[in-house]
Amino acid sequence: MDIQAIVERQKLFAIEGRAKDIIFRKQQLIKLKTLLQENEPMLFKAIYEDFKKSEFETYLTELGMLYHEIDLAIKNVAKWAKPKVVRTELISQPGKSYILPEPFGTTLIIGAWNYPYQLTLSPMVAAMAAGNTCIIKPSELPLNTSAVMAKIINQNFDPAYLYAIEGGVDVTQELLSYRFDKIFFTGSTTVGKIVAKAAAEHLTPVTLELGGKSPCFVFADANLKMSAQRIIWGKFLNAGQTCIAPDYLLVEASIYQSFLEELKSQINKIVGINPLESESYVRIINQNHVHRLQKLLDPEKLFVGGEVIEAENFISPTILKDVTFTDEIMKEEIFGPILPVLPFTDLQPVLHELKMRPRPLSLYIFGKDSTVQKQILHEVSFGGGCINDVLMHITNSQLPFGGVGNSGMGNYHGEAGFKSFSHFKSILKKPFWFEPPIKYAPYNKLKLRIVRALFG
Repeated sequence: MDIQAIVERQKLFAIEGRAKDIIFRKQQLIKLKTLLQENEPMLFKAIYEDFKKSEFETYLTELGMLYHEIDLAIKNVAKWAKPKVVRTELISQPGKSYILPEPFGTTLIIGAWNYPYQLTLSPMVAAMAAGNTCIIKPSELPLNTSAVMAKIINQNFDPAYLYAIEGGVDVTQELLSYRFDKIFFTGSTTVGKIVAKAAAEHLTPVTLELGGKSPCFVFADANLKMSAQRIIWGKFLNAGQTCIAPDYLLVEASIYQSFLEELKSQINKIVGINPLESESYVRIINQNHVHRLQKLLDPEKLFVGGEVIEAENFISPTILKDVTFTDEIMKEEIFGPILPVLPFTDLQPVLHELKMRPRPLSLYIFGKDSTVQKQILHEVSFGGGCINDVLMHITNSQLPFGGVGNSGMGNYHGEAGFKSFSHFKSILKKPFWFEPPIKYAPYNKLKLRIVRALFG
């Protein structure tokens, strides 16, 4: 179907206001969840063909979180969309003030390839809950998941309301040439800048969910076994192709060697003795990314792993030791199953180094000293994170998810997602029964004193 025609049909649908109706929003969200549940076998099969991702991991990291977002929206959308009465200042009395949420209108969501269902459809759920129409552009890299999402949406929803458009860079570029009322993009910082530039041509607001090198501190007072267990799980989940994965570890020098051994011992427990055959370990998305990651493997710093099988899009869980901030692997987000481990003795120089770098999407701290935790949280800017865990902050819909600076702008999940796709109109309602004369000429010193007091 012609892209321009779809965009125009969605604009008309939005103008007519049909998507604004709360009952309609709930009905469409219920329909979406039902369709996803009915088509789970097809969804599982598609993502296995793209990543060799198991049903368990697909449900844990994709569908389960998606169902939770849908349920939360169905339960709360009426409350979220309700006008909110706020206090009216004395200078505007008598009067009533309130904030009225309204949908932006026609929205575009450009999804990411690493968690194709969650990172494409979860923003769409937020857009639907807020009362928008929506065009989604799934990533073309996982061909099978892109196709199955397009099939489910395009065969079951009015294209004037929801529509999935497949294709490569040329399709994305064409979509960005049209004027949308809101654009939501998940992906790399490089492409995020292109999206923001295109949106600026139309003064379209954007939410950018990007990435960055997310640090993970491990202090000597941490529970080393549990810390290693949680870090290895979080780092090698989805073969490290996770935007909030710990990108590198900063380990206190006094426990450095012992913690390296603890990390090594956890790999077999988490991903299995043979990761190539394990259901707990997925593939790299394509050979281009395999080659990119392979260049980051420094044989002199290899502690464990490092096996590469190009034909299988496979890189084994890998740990690099004695890494420094000047090494090549510390210059870009890894986005793969390679974990550099850096020792440190003095926290302050490390914090200075982090503050000089682009702001990461996530930051993690393992340790018991609340003073140290507060110091890091106070000094380092980042999107979100955990203390004594990794990744799990994303599972709490009460926590807005998003980056800062190079790692993104705006946030979503739960009510934050509704807000991301809504404009909030500020309204002051005045009665006719009284009009204070203070704002009208002629002005005098008495009126000035009164105005000063009213604003005081």
